[in-house]
Amino acid sequence: MADPLNLAALIRHGDYHQRAGAPSALQPFPLTDAGVAQARACGDQIAALLDRHGVMLDPVIHCSPQLRAWQTASEIAGRLCTHGHNSLDIRETPALSERGLGSAANLTVEEIETVLAADPRYPPAPPGWKSDSHYCLPLHGAESLMDAGARVARHLRDTIEPRRPDAPGLLTLFVGHGASFRHGAHHLGVLPYEQIAAHSMHHARPLLLCYNARVSWRHFDGAWKKRPIKEEPLD
Repeated sequence: MADPLNLAALIRHGDYHQRAGAPSALQPFPLTDAGVAQARACGDQIAALLDRHGVMLDPVIHCSPQLRAWQTASEIAGRLCTHGHNSLDIRETPALSERGLGSAANLTVEEIETVLAADPRYPPAPPGWKSDSHYCLPLHGAESLMDAGARVARHLRDTIEPRRPDAPGLLTLFVGHGASFRHGAHHLGVLPYEQIAAHSMHHARPLLLCYNARVSWRHFDGAWKKRPIKEEPLD
């Protein structure tokens, strides 16, 4: 008898309004009209995945507290209702947030570098620091991309791994951010470290991971977005 499918859908939020030049992080702005359309289309895609793989939908949708993630989850839930999936519960958790920049949250890259240059306690940020997986700003509350990925991976493990091996197949939705999802996938053993920078995620397009107690985590369905050479990583 085949093992049940314990599936996690990683869903990057839809396109949203951003402050120019600022690392995406905790920006509080809403989805654009295009982002709303992407999220609604994602609901249809998820309904099709449920039919394709013969699994049930977890009634809890996990999302980060950022408005763009909550809106994406809400639009997905609305579309899933039209497919007969009612009473979905959207639960916000900071575990799915993008990499936090602490006291520098929502400053532009130039402003952050100016702050460091004016602080005698710290060296300048190294070139390319924004996309450096291990670099952490020396500011209160900041974390590295690897830190954020570990946080995301821990939430996925805590949600998926305790399920009984004899439970029916289930698909759980996680709505968050591209960089923390990619680094989370690395911590789960799904995305090799050397491939993190070469990949991104499509807006509001589910990428499925599968957990099996015997073989751990693996990529199951959906595609990473290939990042063009020298493209600046965004969330």
